[in-house]
Amino acid sequence: MKKKFKDTKVGKFLNEKAPSIIETVGDLLPDSGVLGVVGNLIEKSGMSDEDKAVASSHVKEMYEIEVADRSSARNREVDIKKSGRQDIMMVVTGVVGLAAFIFMIYAVVYEKGVTENDLFVHLMGMIEGVVISNIFAYYYGTSHNDKG
Repeated sequence: MKKKFKDTKVGKFLNEKAPSIIETVGDLLPDSGVLGVVGNLIEKSGMSDEDKAVASSHVKEMYEIEVADRSSARNREVDIKKSGRQDIMMVVTGVVGLAAFIFMIYAVVYEKGVTENDLFVHLMGMIEGVVISNIFAYYYGTSHNDKG
């Protein structure tokens, strides 16, 4: 489970120096676009210039970690492409996700009462949220470059 912003190094620093910022964004996750908001709040806060510099360096460090994380995922995909092999997880994930999505549509259209079943409604949410938006976005949400 990811840490909330208030539990990060910069969050703890800001809680001491500018608690109003933490009241605003403390429960957000750092990768939810909160770093840009926090940077703006730091600049507009009443902190000393020295404290602003320290806080900004913490935010920059978190941003660099986030960028490195995305870069490592991209590098993985580039390495797979360069090897000339097919990523089996991409194929399996696509087939399973598509099958689950088709089953969900079939059940909603043809099975009476399925939408009143709380468990099935939660299953639909999981399929939409996890499979469609996260996994498909990871594997199929990038631009493809046939040059390798």
